[in-house]
Amino acid sequence: MILELQHIYKDYLQGKITVNVLKDINMQVNEGEYIAIIGPSGSGKTTLMNLIGCLDVPTSGKYMLAGNDISRQNDNQMAAIRNHYIGFVFQTFNLLPKLTALDNVALPLLYAGVSKKERRERAARALEKVGLGDRMSFRSNQLSGGQCQRVAIARAIVGSPKILLADEPTGALDTKSGEQVMEIFEQLNEEGSTIIMITHEPEIARRAKKLYQIRDGILSEPDSEEVSLA
Repeated sequence: MILELQHIYKDYLQGKITVNVLKDINMQVNEGEYIAIIGPSGSGKTTLMNLIGCLDVPTSGKYMLAGNDISRQNDNQMAAIRNHYIGFVFQTFNLLPKLTALDNVALPLLYAGVSKKERRERAARALEKVGLGDRMSFRSNQLSGGQCQRVAIARAIVGSPKILLADEPTGALDTKSGEQVMEIFEQLNEEGSTIIMITHEPEIARRAKKLYQIRDGILSEPDSEEVSLA
């Protein structure tokens, strides 16, 4: 088991009112699983993603990630765990426009203290894996949306994280580009990557091998045929 959430609650204060965003969340993820979490706007899925990604901490409950009790870590320890264990893919790509695709992908390795030669070699391999070996010197304004997302995936996997966490990875893409991105995720999972995908699209969620639904802060495991946003 790589990840376990035990009785997770997350509350926020809005003025003097306590808003219960996550309610008794329990989930286990084993290495190599491919999981989708689906939910409509306001369901709590973004808050859950932030907790899984070590960008936030629960109000109560226990979160274990690769043997680390996240609720007991300080900010620096959280950052180190996040950088070591989690690769992020966001809907908006978050590429630096002045950098080439190669340099964007290599950036996390710079922060990790990897030598320039090794950074560039590993970044090149990651870009080749996502089918962009011929676009390494291109900047984001020279790439399509689908290509930018593939660069973002390469950046997420270049450090060989334990978990690939994708937040609406096809949300800004056309159908063809979205299909190419989903095929890359499936290939990475077949090669052993653990993938957790957050989405509001049933057809995307059903591509995963295990499905969770979140609604009103409550997580459940529906049959794929039962998934809807109605």
